[in-house]
Amino acid sequence: MATSVRRHARTNGTVQSQPLIAVRDVKASSGWYRRLLNLKSGHGGREYERLLCDGELVMQLHAWNAEEHPNLTDPDAAPPGHGVLLWFETSDFDAAVRRATALGARVLEGPRINANSGLRELWLHDLDGYVVVLASSREHGRLSAVERRELRRRDARSRARTASRR
Repeated sequence: MATSVRRHARTNGTVQSQPLIAVRDVKASSGWYRRLLNLKSGHGGREYERLLCDGELVMQLHAWNAEEHPNLTDPDAAPPGHGVLLWFETSDFDAAVRRATALGARVLEGPRINANSGLRELWLHDLDGYVVVLASSREHGRLSAVERRELRRRDARSRARTASRR
C-alpha cells in the first residue's frame, strides 16, 4: 500500500477505521499481511500486532483467547470472518497481485474487473480463512470503458478455460 490511510473529516471531528481481527498465529498473520500489503509492524508480538502504512494504522491482529475480550474467546464458534470482507484499496494493484501469488495465497476470484466500480479486484483467503479483497485505487486503477471491455473478454476466456479443465 503506497498511500496513507485516509481520515474523513466531519463537523464533529474525524473518523478513522481501526479494524481488528482475531487470528490463530499473530506472528504468521503479521508476516503474511506485511508482505501482501507492504505494511510495517507497529507493535509486534505473539498476542497482538498493529500493522501500519506510512505510520498510519491499517489493521490490528489479536490472538484468540489471549485476554478477556468477550468476542475473542472461541475461534471455532463461527466460520472465520463470517459476514466480513477485509477490503484493501492499493495504488499498485499489479504489485499486490504479484505479492499474493508469491505468498501462495488461496485465490477465490480474480484478478477481475468489478463491473459496478470499474476497479480491478483480487479476492483471496488469508491464513485464517478471512476473505481479503485487494482493489485498485480509484486514483490509479479506474479503467476506461475500452479497457474494461477488453479485460472482461479476457476474464471470460480465462473462466471458460478453467471451467473446461474441471
